[in-house]
Amino acid sequence: MITSLIEVNGLSKSYWSGARELKVISDLDLSVRPGEMVAIVGSSGVGKSTLLQLIGGLDQADQGMVRIGDTRITSLDDAELVGFRNSHIGFVFQFHHLLPEFSALENVGMPLRIAGVTETECRERAELLLEQVGLADRLQHKPGTLSGGEQQRVAVARALVMKPTLLLADEPTGDLDEQSGDAIQHLIRDVHKAYGLTSVIATHNMALAASCDRVWQLANGRLQETSRS
Repeated sequence: MITSLIEVNGLSKSYWSGARELKVISDLDLSVRPGEMVAIVGSSGVGKSTLLQLIGGLDQADQGMVRIGDTRITSLDDAELVGFRNSHIGFVFQFHHLLPEFSALENVGMPLRIAGVTETECRERAELLLEQVGLADRLQHKPGTLSGGEQQRVAVARALVMKPTLLLADEPTGDLDEQSGDAIQHLIRDVHKAYGLTSVIATHNMALAASCDRVWQLANGRLQETSRS
């Protein structure tokens, strides 16, 4: 019986700078139960973003295994990985990565359009999500006319539009002022609960980390569970 939604075993990742190897992740293990909200903390440059990219299949490990649900994503070919990622994982990044020429509604609906969902359903689902993240009056606004906090709300809605089981958030409050960051922190907690997600969040925000079920410190390529306070 599978009791964890995420299982990571022996994960390693290095980068090369000329002839020098920089080992970022080293024989790392991690297990996250369904429905958990887990924080990954650590100093800048320690590898938090790399770890999330490896878990989410955005980068390839040098060795080790990542399983999400009953699927070993480290065994998938490129096409299988893209399909799995689009169907099962929602991503929120520090920098929102919204398409500037499209409205908030169009940005949120874009993953659905790529998946071949009808235009009517794209609009309905995107509208509903934007309403739920507090942007019912911003549907037709383009990213350049939205505040940083509003752009991140659009990004959260986009991450949810394909109805993922797993949410990966990389410094979701890192580019925001304190007030906007607090609002996004509460929003992520709310959607985690409302949508029955399993969430892994890389963050410097100690208030956000403290609100999670568990907190893991990343240092020297490995994780150690730590206090939430």
